[in-house]
Amino acid sequence: MILPVILAGGSGTRLWPLSRYQYPKQLLALSGDNSLLQRTALRLQGLEGAASPLVVCNEKHRFFVAEQFLQMEIDPFSIVLEPVGKNTAPAVAAAAIKALALGEDPVLFVLPADHHIQDAEGFLKSAKTGEALAEQGRLITFGVVPHAPETGYGYIRKGESFAEGAFILDKFVEKPDLPTAEQYLASGDYLWNSGMFMFKASVVLEELKKHAPEIVQACKQAVEEGREDLDFFRLDAKAFGQSPSISIDYAVMEKTSQGVVLPLEIGWDDLGSWESLWQTGEKDENSNVLVGDVTTVDVTNSYLHATKRMLAAVGVSDLVVVETADAILVANRDKVQNVKHIVEELRKRQREEAVSHRKVYRPWGSYESIEVSNRFQVKLITVKPGAKLSLQKHFHRAEHWVVVSGTAIASRDGEEITLHEDQSTYIPLGVVHRLENPGKIPLELIEVQSGAYLGEDDIVRLDDVYGR
Repeated sequence: MILPVILAGGSGTRLWPLSRYQYPKQLLALSGDNSLLQRTALRLQGLEGAASPLVVCNEKHRFFVAEQFLQMEIDPFSIVLEPVGKNTAPAVAAAAIKALALGEDPVLFVLPADHHIQDAEGFLKSAKTGEALAEQGRLITFGVVPHAPETGYGYIRKGESFAEGAFILDKFVEKPDLPTAEQYLASGDYLWNSGMFMFKASVVLEELKKHAPEIVQACKQAVEEGREDLDFFRLDAKAFGQSPSISIDYAVMEKTSQGVVLPLEIGWDDLGSWESLWQTGEKDENSNVLVGDVTTVDVTNSYLHATKRMLAAVGVSDLVVVETADAILVANRDKVQNVKHIVEELRKRQREEAVSHRKVYRPWGSYESIEVSNRFQVKLITVKPGAKLSLQKHFHRAEHWVVVSGTAIASRDGEEITLHEDQSTYIPLGVVHRLENPGKIPLELIEVQSGAYLGEDDIVRLDDVYGR
């Protein structure tokens, strides 16, 4: 059996302002209707002998991940929650231990959730080749045949031929400068490191015990002391926190004597920057990728993305411009790798734009800030059919609710009121309250908050169906 392991952690800072800490790039539909995570999962459906994927993600994103699998009507093998990001080696170790604890020893197919692959059939064919080698006890890494001297990727050097289409893994090398990357490309001996791996659960665990035993010890305890929570499996926070933070490349693949590399030519791209989205996007006659309400005059070789307003550009080239409700990014295409430094600066300044959008997703739906001032805030709240918010109260603010569409049940100190379109209610400061959508269509309402403090941490939850 192949057990796909989708690594859905990471913050995607180079795709700011669309990707934010609370809703990172793997959850976004950057091209087409499906998110990057969904596209990864759907790509696996044609893989013969594969189980539903095991997903490893940050616990803060658990409901978003579960909702996206529900939309695809895919029941995941497990959604394993990391209490803190520890890079890929602990994530792989936890997945292997979890699989072996269930009495299985599958071939793990480790996949980042943010890749673009054009040739789906070629991807599946390579996976079956990798499975056969993994069943022989080999640890497989997939290297992409380079078509340019890329400085944004790490590389893998091929060794001697091992089997048809496969090579001994010679060594990994760091992201090179341009002259070095050009040498790599000319030699034909180097491949881009895709971050995809394949190995039996027992084999990778033995290699981890040999080369990084502290990871195995911490992750074994984290699984043993972990617990099921709704549709999720929570790794024990204290135990998992003891694991070193290191990639599977460094922990195992660089040290093992059983490594094999499979070259890939499948139209692969790591959607890690705006440049990669320009490279893979559908271009107009002027080599522009235009997303949303965009108007251009004399614009070439640019990526322009609008989400809330019309974006107009005149007489520019080789630019990235991304517009959201609360932030606009303007950058030269050859400088977009440095967008992460903008995010670092915003975090230092404690700017909310580094963390969340104006539209914030919750397991029950979403809310979007429309207007914020000193003593009031206006939000558009959307509640999914059958969903309800936590039973809660506030110490510093009162709320007015006006139903725009759908039906609401408003609970105030135990009294329930049914509200229809154009009806409203008032929640005084300190009153215990809850909002519920009993209908079959989304509930939309306008919430006006007023008070001395309007922060999201002014919530005392008394009961919550989502276990928050």
